[in-house]
Amino acid sequence: MNIILFSKTEGRARQLDLAHPLTLGVIGVLALGILGTAFALGIKLGERSGTTIGHRDVTQWAGVLGQQKAQLAGLRSDLQERIDAIAIRLGQMNAHVTRLDALGKRLTEMADINNREFDFDSAPPLGGPEAEAGEDLAAQIPDLTHMLDDLEHRMDLRDAQLNVLQGVILERKLKEEIHPDGRPVKSGFISSYFGERADPFNGHEAFHKGLDFAGTAGADVVAVAAGVVTYSGSRAGYGSLVEISHGDGFVTRYGHNSKALVAVGQTVGRGERIALMGSSGRSTGPHVHFEVLRNGKQVNPAAFIGR
Repeated sequence: MNIILFSKTEGRARQLDLAHPLTLGVIGVLALGILGTAFALGIKLGERSGTTIGHRDVTQWAGVLGQQKAQLAGLRSDLQERIDAIAIRLGQMNAHVTRLDALGKRLTEMADINNREFDFDSAPPLGGPEAEAGEDLAAQIPDLTHMLDDLEHRMDLRDAQLNVLQGVILERKLKEEIHPDGRPVKSGFISSYFGERADPFNGHEAFHKGLDFAGTAGADVVAVAAGVVTYSGSRAGYGSLVEISHGDGFVTRYGHNSKALVAVGQTVGRGERIALMGSSGRSTGPHVHFEVLRNGKQVNPAAFIGR
């Protein structure tokens, strides 16, 4: 490759051969000189610039770093306090659930209810797919908020179970309280049974619709179940009569009293005094004529006094 140069003074052209070794050597020396000079200037400027930045900003950056360290320590302290508070709350809630479980188990046993219906021994069933290998580790760490929500949900379940259990127990107890059970006297003996017998006044065969409990005049007559007094007064054949409705179709009658101690509409409990034993009405001596009616029909009271 050749470069042609024209001279204005001499008016002639000169030719420069770039491929000539001498020409190439001169060009190379010049290029190296330029590059070396530029590199040296760059180093000098860099050193000068670095020295300037270091002297001016080291103190400022140290202060910023100290502030960030203080902020980080404060955040760490706040986070630890919150974690401690959550841990305390979790412990309190777990203790509460434990007490609920113990109470539920005891009530279930006392009520003789199948523990499969009210299982307070084991935790509620849980499930869900396991994390796949290679998934983010943070996803496997339990979320405290989720743990609290789950614990509160368990407490709600336990409360609901206890409410249902309470309803079952109350209903059962109510049925037990209103169901005729026991004797209408605290002392005495059965002088006449339910069924066919000879009438004590005329000797004819007659059907006796209750049990007679003989005893001492003035002795207490008690209700055999809880209920509401639906009759208290004289009635033909019964003398002074007290009648109690117990619900579920049950009614009991207590006849031949010397005095009634309850009024119509009054609520009575099992074993409560309702009258004094006497011999009023069609009677041959102090006793209580005791009847049990189921859906309006007299049934044998013997099935209830020995329960």
